Amino acid sequence: MAGLLALVLAGPVLAGKPKPGFDASLPTIPAAPARPTGAIFDAGLGYASLIQGTVARRVGDPVTILLIENTITNKAAGSRTERNGAFSVTPPSAGPLSFLDPNALNAGGQSSFKGDGSATQTSQFNGAVGVTIAEVRPNGTALVRGEKRLLLSQGQEWIQFSGIVRLIDIDQQNQVRSNQVADVRVEYAGNGSVQRASREGWLSRFFNLIAPF
Repeated sequence: MAGLLALVLAGPVLAGKPKPGFDASLPTIPAAPARPTGAIFDAGLGYASLIQGTVARRVGDPVTILLIENTITNKAAGSRTERNGAFSVTPPSAGPLSFLDPNALNAGGQSSFKGDGSATQTSQFNGAVGVTIAEVRPNGTALVRGEKRLLLSQGQEWIQFSGIVRLIDIDQQNQVRSNQVADVRVEYAGNGSVQRASREGWLSRFFNLIAPF
């Protein structure tokens, strides 16, 4: 009973606070290059390439992720089995076994099963969240991660995002669609009185767990 109660209390627990590790990444500090002489270009002041422009390419650059997640799944399964069998013995009409009734020696069996199941799930998540480039890789991809926190009067809500993007997919507005990001991990959660009110009480969960109906 104690173990069952502990399982009920452990139940689907709401997130208490945001997970660490989604802070904005700081840009790397390059080594001071040697100052050229006799030219108007100074590499130490930084510059933007005429081809690359201001598109995010380096660690610490901000990127806007457009959350466009639409998922619709359908699944159906069905099975049916049927089996019939019969057994019959005819005793001799004369001799020591002639007293046996032929109908008493006949047997038959039949079994059948039919099952159907279906499931449908639809989820939709739209919005935008700003992240920063945390790591640039040699194959032209980058690891991005970030979070957005909202402190409300009745609690706190947050969105945390991480994934791998191709630098070529980042447009001139430094935006990229979430369906173009690989290994996406999104967490949308919160805490406070509103979330606690929407959660079923532990006693109700206990009786629903042991209810035979």
